[in-house]
Amino acid sequence: MSDLLLSYYGDDLTGSTDVMEAMASHGVPTVLFIREPTPEQRRRFADCRAIGLAGTSRSETPDWMEAHLTPALAWLKTLEARFCHYKVCSTFDSHPDVGSIGRAVEIGQRVFGQRRVPLVVGAPQLRRYTAFGTLFAAYQGATYRIDRHPVMSRHPVTPMAEADLTRHLALQTDRPIGLVDLAALQAPDVDAAVDAALAGGGEIVLFDVADPATQRAVGRQLLRLYRGPSFVAGSSGVEYALLAAWTADTTVPDKAEFASPGKADRIAVVSGSCSPTTERQIRHAVGHGFDDIALDPRDLIGGDVENAVAAAIARGLDSLASGRSVILYTALGPATDLGGEIDRESEGRHRIGRRLGEIQRALVARAGLKRAVIAGGDTSSHALRELGIYALTTRLPLPQTPGSPLCRAYSEDAAFDGLEIALKGGQVGRDDYFSQIRDGLA
Repeated sequence: MSDLLLSYYGDDLTGSTDVMEAMASHGVPTVLFIREPTPEQRRRFADCRAIGLAGTSRSETPDWMEAHLTPALAWLKTLEARFCHYKVCSTFDSHPDVGSIGRAVEIGQRVFGQRRVPLVVGAPQLRRYTAFGTLFAAYQGATYRIDRHPVMSRHPVTPMAEADLTRHLALQTDRPIGLVDLAALQAPDVDAAVDAALAGGGEIVLFDVADPATQRAVGRQLLRLYRGPSFVAGSSGVEYALLAAWTADTTVPDKAEFASPGKADRIAVVSGSCSPTTERQIRHAVGHGFDDIALDPRDLIGGDVENAVAAAIARGLDSLASGRSVILYTALGPATDLGGEIDRESEGRHRIGRRLGEIQRALVARAGLKRAVIAGGDTSSHALRELGIYALTTRLPLPQTPGSPLCRAYSEDAAFDGLEIALKGGQVGRDDYFSQIRDGLA
């Protein structure tokens, strides 16, 4: 094996930065590539002990996964990291036809020739918990079973109707699914209890994580059972569990220090999220010095896209020229979601993401911005590729709202090389998230 602790594929961009933040915050140098790097780009990050590859599989079909995820995981396997992680959202929202976690695990199992794939979803750091196979997630100070979650039970693409993850996953794969539950992890002889659970024959095995103690126990079990290079699936709960074990045995230093980047004079935000969390963040930002520009998403996939994009750019540049930060958004909460109309268009959501990327590219380059934000998990995956950025590292973790750090961008284009950019998932962040990024506050 190489000296790499971890390689990973993120099923969307914001999920990919979530892993990068977790590793970097514990003193593990980590780089996230937007696409498979050239040898020269790879050498620029020769000191990194974790390497990620950002993908879009969360919004893709199983056929797409077979064609694109297979070579991506094959490339990651060549890196010979101790663990290779297929990273999914901690809300586990997925569907047999869109973002199928089951199909992704089947591909990883085949690429790595692995009989059993561990699955870890709970991440107390993100207020996600699994207990006896059931997923719970917090929202606005309360914790809900995922199928009763006010947002994820109504997700516009992959609503969660089942909280038992073994049942939910069984709709996406015919592989037998096992469970290492809280009782096994808290048993007096935990190793024997875990071995007994694994003897049930599951090819995909979910490990419960409900609190820091069970998270540490799962991390120790992963190190005990998998000698590497090994394939594992799940949320950034995988990293948090492994980091707990690696910290205990001094493989990693536990934490790293990050200098504040200071306040930016202006930033530009583009958002394709229809989450109520993002809605509150937009409203908060408008009350704290941001201009807001509402975009009709139908204009970004209609007949005169070029003029719609040009008009959005012009309005954004006017705000920036006046010295104000600006947010351009295609939805302001679930009530304004036009998903039904968008989904009737071929790859409608993907195309909106790309157009928002074009808008952000022009705003950054023409206004000389040093900091920017893209909001929306699927949006970020497609938008960032329009900026000519090939890699990201962590510039500033946000411990109070983990999962969407401020990143440093790397590009062959001087306008984007060194850009500070945050990629925010729809459900992530406090109400003051955009102001927090503008002001450079951890």
